[in-house]
Amino acid sequence: MMTFIYAFAAFVIVIVAMAVGYIFQKKAIAGSCGGLGAIGVEKACDCDNPCDKRKKRMAQEQIKISLIE
Repeated sequence: MMTFIYAFAAFVIVIVAMAVGYIFQKKAIAGSCGGLGAIGVEKACDCDNPCDKRKKRMAQEQIKISLIE
């Protein structure tokens, strides 16, 4: 049982250290390879002709945006 407690404490210490480092650096979190932006993809769904489900969702988003403005 003590091994579990030591391992858990080690993980907590590492997570806290990473959080403190992130807070002090004030940088945006980014993937190691740069993510989709590195290969020129502007958004997650970069289809020329999206599916019907995606078109419906996009239409609903546009309605919400027009109601806000």
